[in-house]
Amino acid sequence: MKVILLGELRGKGGEGDIVDVAQGFAENFLFPNKIAQPATPGNIKQLEERRHNIEKREAERIAAAEATKAALDGKSVTVDAKIGEEGQLFGSVTPAQIADAIKAQLGVEVDRKRVGRGNNLKTSGKHAVEVNLYREITAVVNVLVGVTEEETVEEEVEAPAETEETAEVEE
Repeated sequence: MKVILLGELRGKGGEGDIVDVAQGFAENFLFPNKIAQPATPGNIKQLEERRHNIEKREAERIAAAEATKAALDGKSVTVDAKIGEEGQLFGSVTPAQIADAIKAQLGVEVDRKRVGRGNNLKTSGKHAVEVNLYREITAVVNVLVGVTEEETVEEEVEAPAETEETAEVEE
């Protein structure tokens, strides 16, 4: 069944797209929740008349996502967690906790559903987590679990120094 999307539907398309979906999905979910409408000739004609407004809103959404990406990309946030032996966490760090840390530390509102796509962090250290902002626009945020940024920089500096010393000993 062909339908016209009235908003973004993950995996299918965005506002104004005409997509093919199962009839039951359309009748039981999309139509009652006002996410789509049937792709009748009259509705398609109305869509063409609204196309300019849809493109304008799409450009605004992309600009907002790019601005958010610039604010997030490459930044670091710290999440406190209880850490056991060998760096394992008691439990895990969830996308909701990461979204809350981003809001508190960077001042950027991010939906928890768009953070990391189901990746719960179960070890301490520095983790690169993707944040899907809009369609194909993603930002990578460094999440420091149980450590501070200074400690990770010290670890990165110490690691190459150790390899140089071992190379001198081997010669």
